[in-house]
Amino acid sequence: MSSSTKFLTLKTCDGEEFVLEEAIAMRSQTIKNMVEDDCVSNGIPLPNVDSKTMTKVIEYWKKHSEEDVTKDTLREFDKAFVKVHHSILYDVILAANFLNDKEILDMMCQEVADRIKGKKPEEIRKEFDIKNDFTPEEEEEIRKENVWAFE
Repeated sequence: MSSSTKFLTLKTCDGEEFVLEEAIAMRSQTIKNMVEDDCVSNGIPLPNVDSKTMTKVIEYWKKHSEEDVTKDTLREFDKAFVKVHHSILYDVILAANFLNDKEILDMMCQEVADRIKGKKPEEIRKEFDIKNDFTPEEEEEIRKENVWAFE
């Protein structure tokens, strides 16, 4: 590591601080803009990201910043990265959106789409722990109004 390596301190909403190489943190467009606008002198607050989620995002950034990593290795890493409980998936999507990291956001949203694809509403509710707040009558009414969606 050269002495010219710059580091940034990222502060999550639950008070954790992460010291990260600037080059890696700049994968986030939000952080990149703050660095370019010179707003990072005493750390970068991440009010929408908790430490558990930031740890996961940083794991991704570091892996994707390695110089000697192969495409196959990255593909395997990404495959494992998205295989998480839906609550973590949701938190990482929110963090990626806040951090403006299109790469992570696209990958995680694709995972949600893959988990939904071809499933009935009941199966999707089960997969994502979503409570059905419609009465059977309301649900039937919606099906009649939107018959095209169920063909």
